[in-house]
Amino acid sequence: MAFFGRMFHLITVFVLMIKVAIACSNGECKFLDECSSNADCEAGLYCFSCLATSACVRSTATNQFNLLNNSLPFNKYAFLTTHNSFAIEGEPSHTGVPRLTFNNQEDNVTQQLNNGVRALMLDTYDFEGDVWLCHSFKGQCYDYTAFEPAIDTLREVEAFLSANPSEIVTVILEDYVQTPNGLTKVFTDAGLMKYWFPVSKMPKNGGDWPLVSEMVANNQRLLVFTSIRSKEQSEGIAYQWNYMVENQYGDDGMKAGDCFNRGESSPLNDTSKSLVLVNYFRSVPMKSLACVQNSGNLIDMLHTCHDASGNRWANFVAVDYYKRSEGGGTFQAVDTSNGELLCGCNNVHSCVPGSTSGNCSSLFR
Repeated sequence: MAFFGRMFHLITVFVLMIKVAIACSNGECKFLDECSSNADCEAGLYCFSCLATSACVRSTATNQFNLLNNSLPFNKYAFLTTHNSFAIEGEPSHTGVPRLTFNNQEDNVTQQLNNGVRALMLDTYDFEGDVWLCHSFKGQCYDYTAFEPAIDTLREVEAFLSANPSEIVTVILEDYVQTPNGLTKVFTDAGLMKYWFPVSKMPKNGGDWPLVSEMVANNQRLLVFTSIRSKEQSEGIAYQWNYMVENQYGDDGMKAGDCFNRGESSPLNDTSKSLVLVNYFRSVPMKSLACVQNSGNLIDMLHTCHDASGNRWANFVAVDYYKRSEGGGTFQAVDTSNGELLCGCNNVHSCVPGSTSGNCSSLFR
């Protein structure tokens, strides 16, 4: 009898294993279903383990323009933003010296853009007679903190804009370039000036931005902001703090229930600046914990910063390791901000087409 009991147990386990395999595989696994590989998950999902069992989680952002429309001002939409977009894990050294600095992302910039990232935070430096992207300190780039020449990343942006004529990309520069017209030259050499959105069309005193549909029709689909005030006059590159408020970055900006401006920014409730950027990433990136911070904690912070920003929802949501989550992650956070901005609902997918006043589909309430 013991033999048959053991046999029955083994057969039961085997059958259960088969059922699990049959129940969900070959691209049929849905959101939060258990999985063993990316091939198990349906389109828009990938197989990922956040400190527990592997499950199908989101890998792409919602295109709010396709879902609803692009007929509102630019500041009425929210965009997924990668912090230190260039600081990519596995990026080979371009200086011949091993790199000794932090990474903040896993995907290259082309992959980020293809997955729905629409704003890139880049650190630009003078280095080796050119403009480089560098993760450094005290305004100086070193061979062991340099990632790559800026033109390489900017050419990826140009290729994306060329292939996607209805998309808009924002580039936010922590700028240490002192070479006169250095940024103008690298953007020109990358072929990006034909997409340039001019400072003259950027609203002052908190006014609405041009309609996205107009920006697309005029092919003015690249917004660039610099942290150096003088370059707005000398190179026609928008000084970020004339148009945007931003919360504190790093660990101090991740304290639950507290959202305040970084030192360079006006107070968050300064409505003379019509764009709002919310940072949510650690001072020292920790990849293993990013999946937790990019989930419910991030959405909670969006609500906190909404209240601190004069009841304004974030236009830019800046994160590290943007795809890591417990489920919806950064993509769901941006869906929350877009839903509130576009229709007063807590998910852009619950917006009823044509409604801007809280007419929400019950499916996503």
